[in-house]
Amino acid sequence: MPISVGEKLPSATFRVPTEDGPVPKTTDEIFKGKKVVLFAVPGAFTPTCHKNHLPGYVHEADAIKAKGVDAIAVVSVNDPFVMGAWEKASGADGKIVFLSDPDASFSTALDLTFDGSAAGLGVRSKRYSMVVEDGVVTSLNVEDVPSKADISSASALLAQL
Repeated sequence: MPISVGEKLPSATFRVPTEDGPVPKTTDEIFKGKKVVLFAVPGAFTPTCHKNHLPGYVHEADAIKAKGVDAIAVVSVNDPFVMGAWEKASGADGKIVFLSDPDASFSTALDLTFDGSAAGLGVRSKRYSMVVEDGVVTSLNVEDVPSKADISSASALLAQL
């Protein structure tokens, strides 16, 4: 069963791109004692993710944070070097934390994956957005189709805050 509202995020270690290379960050380091907006994409630089989903969060970052959100993070089943390149290419530096889930362990623990092997992608995260308060999911919006970014969009999430 996929994670649901009221449940605690599973323990995981992400790889976060930095100027000095990838560094590990745990779910506790990212979510404990904080209100965080987390959104997931099937892949960095993929059309919907790069042209629609991420730009909305970059554009709405200040408005989202003005609602008492401590951080906005994006997670994808990509390596940390790809996530770092995507962060720079998207103009999201300092606005959004980029979390690499290279082996899909976090996405699998949430039971929010799909098999994109037919398109040459392998296991990927479903597209979703959530609000996490002190490690507990308080809002969850999962898209029914990976190419859509409607209910998980920044504007939809902002309306929920």
